Amino acid sequence: MVKTEDISSSVGGWRELFERSRFVPPHNQTVRRAVEKHFNQSHGFQLSLSRLTAAHLPQEVSEGEQAVTYQLRVTLFDTSHQHFFGKTWKSSTQRMKNNKISFNEVLYFHTSLLLPSTVVIVELAALSVRPDGSQQALGRGFTVLELFTNRPVEQAADGLRRLNLHHGSPRGLLHPLLKDAVHNGNLLKTIEGAHLDCVIKSHPEVVSMIYLLPENVLVSGDENIPGLKASPTGDALLRPQVLNMLPYTMARLTVSLQPSLESFESQLLQLINADCHNTKQPGPEGTLRMFVIQERRLHVGVHNGWCFLEKPQVVVLEPLTSGGRARADRTSKQNTLSKDSLASTSQFLGLRSNLELKLIDHKALAIIFQLEYVFSAPIGRETMLSATLTSRAAFMQSLRWGVWCPFQESADWKGEEIQLALRGGAEPNPHGLMVYSTETSGKTKSPARSDTDQFSEGKDVVTFRLSSCMEKKASSPKVSLKTKQENVSQQRRSPSSPSQSQKYIPSTSPDSPLGPALSLSQLAATSRYPTISHSSSVLPWQQSFPSLLHPSPLASAHQLSHVAFPAASNIAHLEMDLQPEGDMASFQDDGDQLQELPFTPVHAPVITLGMNVPSSCSVTSRSSLAHLYSAGFPDIVDWSGQVAEVLDPTEPVLFDPQREEADPLLGNLLLFQFLAFSRIHTAGVSPDWPDNIYFTFQFYRFPAVTSQKLKIVTNDKVQQKASDPLPCVLASINRDGTVDSGCPGLQVQFRVDDAFLKPGEKRWFLRYLALHSMRIDIWNSNSLLLIGSTAIELKYMLRQGKTAVQALHEVEVLTTDYVGEDTLLTRADAGQRYAASPMAVHTILKGRLHIRSGNIGCPADPDQRRVGDMMSSHPHIITLRKVTGGFRGGSLSSRNILHLNARNTAHAQRLRTEMDGDQAAPFKNRIRAGDHYLNESDGGCHKLKRMAAVHQREGKEGAESLDKPSEVTYQGNRGPHQMKRKEEHSKAEGISNMLSQAITTQHLLYASLGSPEYMELVLRNPFNVPQTVTIQSDDAELCVITNTEEWRYFKALTKTPTPVEENMFHLEEGAPGPKVYIRPMESIHIPLKYQTFLCDHTMALQGPSVLPTGRISQVAKKNPSNVVVAKTIKVTFKADDGKPIAILQVNVEPTPHVVDQAFRLYHPELCFLKKAIRLPPWDNSAVTDPDSRAHISVRCSDPNVICQTRMMVPGEPQDVYLKVPGSPSPHVKMFFVMVFTDKWMSAPSQIWQVYVHFLERVDISCVTGQRTCQSLVLKGKHNIRKVQCFSSHPQEIEVEPDGVFVLPPAAVQELQLKVQPWRAGSRFLYVNAVDVEHRRLVTAWLLCLNVHRPVLSKAFEVSVPVGGGHGSSRKITYTNPYTSSRTFLMRSDHPDLLQFKENKFQIGGGESYTIGLCFVPSQCAGSVEMLVYVNNLEEKTEETFCVKVNYS
Repeated sequence: MVKTEDISSSVGGWRELFERSRFVPPHNQTVRRAVEKHFNQSHGFQLSLSRLTAAHLPQEVSEGEQAVTYQLRVTLFDTSHQHFFGKTWKSSTQRMKNNKISFNEVLYFHTSLLLPSTVVIVELAALSVRPDGSQQALGRGFTVLELFTNRPVEQAADGLRRLNLHHGSPRGLLHPLLKDAVHNGNLLKTIEGAHLDCVIKSHPEVVSMIYLLPENVLVSGDENIPGLKASPTGDALLRPQVLNMLPYTMARLTVSLQPSLESFESQLLQLINADCHNTKQPGPEGTLRMFVIQERRLHVGVHNGWCFLEKPQVVVLEPLTSGGRARADRTSKQNTLSKDSLASTSQFLGLRSNLELKLIDHKALAIIFQLEYVFSAPIGRETMLSATLTSRAAFMQSLRWGVWCPFQESADWKGEEIQLALRGGAEPNPHGLMVYSTETSGKTKSPARSDTDQFSEGKDVVTFRLSSCMEKKASSPKVSLKTKQENVSQQRRSPSSPSQSQKYIPSTSPDSPLGPALSLSQLAATSRYPTISHSSSVLPWQQSFPSLLHPSPLASAHQLSHVAFPAASNIAHLEMDLQPEGDMASFQDDGDQLQELPFTPVHAPVITLGMNVPSSCSVTSRSSLAHLYSAGFPDIVDWSGQVAEVLDPTEPVLFDPQREEADPLLGNLLLFQFLAFSRIHTAGVSPDWPDNIYFTFQFYRFPAVTSQKLKIVTNDKVQQKASDPLPCVLASINRDGTVDSGCPGLQVQFRVDDAFLKPGEKRWFLRYLALHSMRIDIWNSNSLLLIGSTAIELKYMLRQGKTAVQALHEVEVLTTDYVGEDTLLTRADAGQRYAASPMAVHTILKGRLHIRSGNIGCPADPDQRRVGDMMSSHPHIITLRKVTGGFRGGSLSSRNILHLNARNTAHAQRLRTEMDGDQAAPFKNRIRAGDHYLNESDGGCHKLKRMAAVHQREGKEGAESLDKPSEVTYQGNRGPHQMKRKEEHSKAEGISNMLSQAITTQHLLYASLGSPEYMELVLRNPFNVPQTVTIQSDDAELCVITNTEEWRYFKALTKTPTPVEENMFHLEEGAPGPKVYIRPMESIHIPLKYQTFLCDHTMALQGPSVLPTGRISQVAKKNPSNVVVAKTIKVTFKADDGKPIAILQVNVEPTPHVVDQAFRLYHPELCFLKKAIRLPPWDNSAVTDPDSRAHISVRCSDPNVICQTRMMVPGEPQDVYLKVPGSPSPHVKMFFVMVFTDKWMSAPSQIWQVYVHFLERVDISCVTGQRTCQSLVLKGKHNIRKVQCFSSHPQEIEVEPDGVFVLPPAAVQELQLKVQPWRAGSRFLYVNAVDVEHRRLVTAWLLCLNVHRPVLSKAFEVSVPVGGGHGSSRKITYTNPYTSSRTFLMRSDHPDLLQFKENKFQIGGGESYTIGLCFVPSQCAGSVEMLVYVNNLEEKTEETFCVKVNYS
């Protein structure tokens, strides 16, 4: 056992660093303003203070004038609230020479407060020594550095800044009269001839280590920041390199409070209740309110002296007894305890699960414990507190805290039990809270503790064990098997050791399984998107949308899983290992039923909604703009020939819906011009990759677009810069493979006008443009491999009254890669650890895409202009139609019945164009109701004239139809009786159809996937006797709402002002539908709901399109995307005699749904894909019902895919589990997943689109730098094909045959893979076999590589100067170990930094050869480890050298 108190106060320890790094937080109003402006991501900056010129600096004459030194003091300042914040940085002291002071200091900081009010105050202080030896500091002036302009994201101009010094002290800025002094130079008096030269610029490299440094803190490069590697140059923040975080497990955690847990809590409650009674009034009945303990929490976090590396984990402790341990720990040898121990109350607070922590091996790293209690007043007769006031009656209080530095103590704590003393009182702590303290606490000795335990006497302690997860997974190869067996036996004996006989040890028996335990108050469930009423009468832009509603510019990222989401959705979680550390508990009897343990499936890696990705939109450089302008792309002009107005995508868009609605140009021609692609060099591919590309995307409800092949053209005449390469222009490729000599680029256009939009759809199309982004996938045209994905915001296509607008976007093409930890070749269990090795997710920048979007206003066609975009007062109420025409005689043949139906349809269409209600509500994304077109009336003369003209036309058509003879088809063997019966049957059927049409009400419904459509039908009993009406629907997706609570919920959501009747419907088992009782001539409202979870999953074949761009646009305009199948549903209302009294015919029209996330998964063929997707923390504060608030459900659009979620312990992360049946390669399965966060599934909080690519799996184990061969088999199909194989990393994978070969039908072709990786770890690579004639995928392989590190022969270290011109040369002597002459090849894992004098050499047996190394010069300081491989002609590694290069 290791007993420790506070060892953090040693020199260079955590305590010293914590006291020195305390800072002042920014003003809360400023933080809120930054969040409102969507400044959620912190940006890094570098401030260089070079020289201060002080020609007329005021000086005071004193005896010690010669000893005066000067110092700069830098602090952040908020001008809007006159608030200094952060930490004042002080430079080193310098002397003045020739009226100049050279500081040459470099500062770094990161902040998300990108506001004009955030400035930097630099003060010049003169330091002198008083006669008594103390130091005197005197201010000599100050200056102000403005960081940001009024533009939202753009910083102030980078580069050299010359700042004038002002008289006075910065403390004068706190005076109320000087609030605007910073921005108003007249209020500050400048010191003549005194100025400071500095350079401020962005420093993105700081973002990689922001978890080690708090925000708004100014530091220099030589500051002690635990977790940051030291730099040989002394400036560790110039190119920061972080230390690896190692996983550790904290187990058997208990907290002991003195004198006992019962006494401690009793005294605590007495003090709290006494304090509440002294400050508050008694209850309504004169009773006093008594507070109780609701929860006992423990915060555990890792702190480096500056900040917490991750958000502290919060767990709930449970009171435990010493006797409870004996019952739980079946492996202990103690079978009996004393009566006092069994009868005692709870003596400890324990955690039944383990904690997973990530630590950095640094002496100043500390684990912080904070014990916190939650107190609340119970709800009962005495208090009469409502459910909504419960949260106000609860509060939290920090009671104890402690700090332990695991890597500073000299004692070996690994595998040992650790006891840490906790503290309280008003003392600075990392949480910044006041901690409870009392004089009487801790003075009395605990009766349950042993007398020999002197450490715990009178002290509150936390006890735990800390072990490395890496040691658990695999033992070191140096440890013998005997040592391992001794360690296992010692662990098994540890629960029953004498030193721990009176201590509680958390059990691993089925009664108390290991698992997370968090509090109920930590589960805050709501969507990232707010609950939007799909059927609300308010306009879409009048609804409140919080900042998180705006979708991420990048909606997906790719490879094994494609996810992108704001980083704010990331949640810390606990994934517990449910396997016990020791033996399991005693077995039950053979006849007992097995009981299921609380178990959460673990899917590695778990897809988390949230990923830190680079910014998706950047500012195009002037050289790139000039290059694109000279390429000759077609201009975007309006209908008058004027060039469209250019919008800046970095500036916000001011959206005015009234201006959009009042636009006389009702049509919109939306253009997407794909201009150029900028390559980014990545490992494993050539510099000219990719060569040909194509795009796939979907705009609004148009069908998905697959572009044709596009050539990336490189202009050899233009001088390229390695640091800033110019974009490569895109050009279309003809069918014969030649490059189109016409206009460069690719243009896709979509026409959206009244002929395309449905009634009321225009405003929701504008909402789509204002709030959403369009995701674009970029593919390699040759290999059909995914390059990456990007997204552009559509809000810059809003014209806002202009004739035409355009915007140029430069967006990043991103993908994700999964890499496992490095493994040594000599590790014995490397093969076993492959499946369980942790995977790291890396976001890779593949390139930049240059897109120009535009919108051209089009004049409206008078013949196609429609009315009907107005909102009706109650769009969800359907009234039964009134019969407006009858049968005028004649034949009842099916021809005339169809003609009558056509007339009714024409009548419905006529009324549909003249309705005066708002038909926009059906386009809402959540609760939408259809429109009723057949029961509207209007007394206008214009409408009556139009109706009369229609009736006259119908009468003429009816007379013409009566004049024509009926066509009757006779069949040979039918007699007169059969013909008569047929005529009678046709007559009866015709009469029945006419009667059905007379009582049928048409209703148009716009449906979206997962979104329910609510409506109410006004049903009237036309008889003078009561009726029991049976409601029968021919489609289960349209049903009657029989639950009163659900009915009331939807009425409130849609704001329908109709009454709700309790127990309205009668349900019978086996009945076709619910029944309702209606009095004579009574009208009632029948609530109906339509909701579908099924859709069409048809996908186009993978590969570029062969249609030209114009054809694509025409097809898109004529065939809108119908994800939800259009259908017609009849709801029949039958009376007691079984005859219908009314029929409601609902015509379902599909509308597009919003895709919040896109996942692209790769999985081996013909096996189930099991994947877990982690939900973000919900916070649905708008839902007052506690049952609805905690309800999360999921639905899948594919019935063959199992999709489910489990309600976890409150506070635990929520996962959605998918189980997808496998398909043969190269099939791609697509489906949608809908997540609901309310009880009645009134709106999908999120909709995910999931692509699953099924590939043939190939497992390969290899070593870096060495070639490994693997055979593949390719089987021919029905037709002869010309096939070529491509790999995702051509420089690491070679496929033979490497060219085009013929694959006969039903033939077998053997392929040879030559894998030569250069990076260790678990990796996933891809190989595609492509039909080169039709550009279709034949077969795809998923290569699962387990790459080991080689065994090093020698190690070297070289120092290379930075900016060395031609570089540096070194030599290594190599001796041929063979007796015969051999030829060797030289290889390196960093060919861009290391080159060889000869890549191939031949030497005789036993001879030596000097290998010439040439190191490429570097422009930045740092160190790189390079591996040099000496391979034979078969690419088998003979020797491996490690060369560490220090650039200084």
